[in-house]
Amino acid sequence: MGVAMSVREQALMPGRPNAIRVSIALVLAAVLVFVWALTTGSIAVGLPELWSALFGDAEGISAGVVRELRLPRAAAVFACGGLLALAGALMQVLLRNPLADPYILGVSGGAAVGALAAMLLGLGAWWVDGAAFAGALAAMLLVFGLAHGEGAWTQTRLLLTGVIVAAGCGAIVTLMLSLAPDSRLQSMLFWLMGDASGARRPWPALIVLVLGLACVAPVARDLNVLARGDSAARALGVDVDRLRYAVYGLASLLTAVSVTLIGSVGFVGLIVPHLVRFVIGNDQRLLLPFAVLVGGTLLTLADTVARTLIAPTQLPVGVVTALIGVPVFLFLLARKPG
Repeated sequence: MGVAMSVREQALMPGRPNAIRVSIALVLAAVLVFVWALTTGSIAVGLPELWSALFGDAEGISAGVVRELRLPRAAAVFACGGLLALAGALMQVLLRNPLADPYILGVSGGAAVGALAAMLLGLGAWWVDGAAFAGALAAMLLVFGLAHGEGAWTQTRLLLTGVIVAAGCGAIVTLMLSLAPDSRLQSMLFWLMGDASGARRPWPALIVLVLGLACVAPVARDLNVLARGDSAARALGVDVDRLRYAVYGLASLLTAVSVTLIGSVGFVGLIVPHLVRFVIGNDQRLLLPFAVLVGGTLLTLADTVARTLIAPTQLPVGVVTALIGVPVFLFLLARKPG
């Protein structure tokens, strides 16, 4: 028991002074990027105008652009970045696979099938969002059902089932794109590559993000122990099976909400947990909230670049996250010993 307790103590010992400095730096970075997102665009907005638009009663084009266009979009994108980063961190600790990301269980593929089907039928934005969310949840239930089968599922079985379901969804998506008329093809491709231009309702994503953090905070200690293996977790009284089901379901829900709002955006859920882990270690009590901050900041930065780099043309935000994510991941891979 003494050995088990020493394992728990090692797993739960954060560097507090370093964590405080990192948290202050991350909050400042998030604020700066958010302000940049609100002031940058085809219509430049100065800091005094931004303050009046957000906290005063300013009227005019600049105030309208900030309040009605940029603020909802930036909030939605920040929330989706946090959702993807949190889901990625949960998937990596539970699957104990450094390449695990939020889309590994086929959730993104199911959402893509639902959303593109609604677009192909010419349905409105609400129908597209609803179909994407329904497709994501259907894919999640399908993966869990197939992975469980007649016995208990393992990480490997769940992972392989998710890959197969994702491949099947990819084939259906390819078929839909080949059948789509030219008038709808561009919007369908943008959605697949991540399109935040239609993100005007941030509150559902923000609420789910806050609830997700509230749900994982009480089990962060158990996740620390689980990261060291099932045997150690069970020896310390962790209900491993219940924890797995709960966190897998939560990670899938977080991904479904994000994919529904801005489409498929890669690399955020993959590289952000690695970046945070590289700086502050693997204590889930710090890693999970820090990952939310970094994920939201990174995606907000990428979306601002996507809509301003070759303005007035907007790039898919998924293209920018890929351009950022590939070199960052290679850098982290080169720095990791062994």
